[in-house]
Amino acid sequence: MRIDKYLWCVRYYKTRTLATTACKKGQVRVNNEIVKPSREVFAQDIIGIRKNQINYRLTVNDIPDSRVGAKLVDLYRTDTTPKEQFEAQELLKYSKDYYRKKGVGRPTKKDRRDIDDFTDETSFTDT
Repeated sequence: MRIDKYLWCVRYYKTRTLATTACKKGQVRVNNEIVKPSREVFAQDIIGIRKNQINYRLTVNDIPDSRVGAKLVDLYRTDTTPKEQFEAQELLKYSKDYYRKKGVGRPTKKDRRDIDDFTDETSFTDT
């Protein structure tokens, strides 16, 4: 089975087009080699996928006939992704929530209080 079809069948990508695009961009590796979407996948191959800033590692157990349900995915692959990848993703998520670019959007309540405090301090020094 083709690698793009396999990734679609085991539900790593929502469409085959997305899986094909990921292969063309070099985000998919089989046995540590960057592959084209037409590369054949066999049992016991190790697949590496870079998706959402996480490096997934899969071991192919079997080849499905067609797209499988979410409950049956574990029959066809073994996820060997290190837990550190997911922990790093959590840290990125928290850092993105905290940081807001300067001048983008309306000020938050905290920003407004800081601005009010700053303007109150400057008005006292002027008089």
